Formats: sequence, C-alpha cells, structure tokens
Amino acid sequence: MSVLLSNVIKGNSYNEFQNGVAGLIEKNKDATFYGVASGRSMEGVGIFDGDLLIIDRSVDVKQGDVIVCAYNGVFVCKIADLKNNLLLSASEEYPPVKVTKHDEYLFEGVVISSVRMHRKPEVKLL
Repeated sequence: MSVLLSNVIKGNSYNEFQNGVAGLIEKNKDATFYGVASGRSMEGVGIFDGDLLIIDRSVDVKQGDVIVCAYNGVFVCKIADLKNNLLLSASEEYPPVKVTKHDEYLFEGVVISSVRMHRKPEVKLL
C-alpha cells in the first residue's frame, strides 16, 4: 500500500535543496543558534515543549516578534511587547511580565522558526 502526500516536496537527498536543509532555516549562519522549548506558555503560537527553536541574533526585534532573552538569569521564549515593555506568553494561563530597570534583561535573538520534534532525541541537546 502506498500513500500519496500532496503537500510534501520529496527530494532524494538534502543536496536537492539549494543550500541544504540549513539553508531553509538559517538566514545568517554566523548569527544563528538553537534552543529547545520547555513548557507550555508558547503553545498559542505553535511552539510546544521540546520543539527546536532557530534563533537569529542579527534580526532586529519588532513588536509582536517571538524572542529569546535572558530574564533575571533564566532563558525565556516570549512575545515582545515593545510598546509596553512586556514579555508576553501565548497562553492566558501565564500573565505578562513587565521588564523594569531592576530586572536583568539581555535580548538574545528573534525566533525565526521552530521545528516540531516528533521523536525526542536520544542524546541530550546542549
């Protein structure tokens, strides 16, 4: 039995993509890094626990972008509300966080893509 998937572009090798799979998701290789999502606060934008995040440091953050930042010593993935200086979750279960002058805040990059991990890796990602 064979199944036809009409919405899949099948290539015999990754070389058939112009710059390989990395070329599809990395716009600026030198400024791109990866992270793994943890928790459920971003499910409203399609980021689930265990998803791979592709983060670009070279992209200027805009209102409503999904970002990664170090907030009071913890890496977090949130929606940037630049107008109100808030970090927003994509779930009503988690309240907005106001970033103040008393907080340690370091912008790390914009999440340009995420990859759903259907099977958890057997090795720990660093």
